[in-house]
Amino acid sequence: MNFLKEMFQYRSTILSLAKNDFKNRYAGSYLGALWAFIQPLITILIFWFVFEVGFRATPVENVPYLIWFICGIIPWFFFSEGILGATMSIVDYNYLVKKVMFNINILPMVKLVVALFVHLFFVVLLFVVCFSTSIPITLHSIQIIYYSLCIFVFSLGVSYLTASLVPFSKDFGQVVAIVLQFGFWLTPVVWNYEILSPTLLQFFKLNPAFYIVQGYRDALVYKVWFWERPLSTLFFWITTGVVFYVGKVLFRRLKPHFADVL
Repeated sequence: MNFLKEMFQYRSTILSLAKNDFKNRYAGSYLGALWAFIQPLITILIFWFVFEVGFRATPVENVPYLIWFICGIIPWFFFSEGILGATMSIVDYNYLVKKVMFNINILPMVKLVVALFVHLFFVVLLFVVCFSTSIPITLHSIQIIYYSLCIFVFSLGVSYLTASLVPFSKDFGQVVAIVLQFGFWLTPVVWNYEILSPTLLQFFKLNPAFYIVQGYRDALVYKVWFWERPLSTLFFWITTGVVFYVGKVLFRRLKPHFADVL
């Protein structure tokens, strides 16, 4: 895995750029970086109010709807914010792209690490909520590390693909945002996949985010190990491998032209 080698080799540069990016994103605002946490929290509260208070959503498989919902939306936040940020990484760091000696392969990683900062906070919050509502924290919960890795690797593969196209057409960044909006509703974040017919369910399972969202619930709610879903796990990693390979090849071929079009 070449990207692991690059992350280790340039770890100090990646962390330094990620910290600066995180600070500068909200520079000048009164609450500063707190907005990175406030906005997702407000989103969670809005969805909770609409579905549990407004639509009176019932517990899902004897699990309080709030817990079930948070387990799904927290990985989605990472997935969505990570891809959106990494897609624009070449444009945002155009001054580094024009430096001959700088390794621009790490730029999408920087944006994903920024998303990881926020994700870690919400993972801790998720554990606190589970503990406060008497959801037992067991050894299965350690799988959060595995599923976070799943999000990171898949998002990085997608980001190499999208980030390589945005310098040639800024509109492509808006296309990615729209696709993610559709993806949110095509992923069982706020709705239970058991409402689907078996045939339709197989179609929805083609969405890699389905595997990740379900994985977070398996880790904290259903207490299911990832190897107990062998076909889903195999399909996810095959899909991720293909996406990563295509993204890296496209990024490598278009990389020499980035500085010319920025």
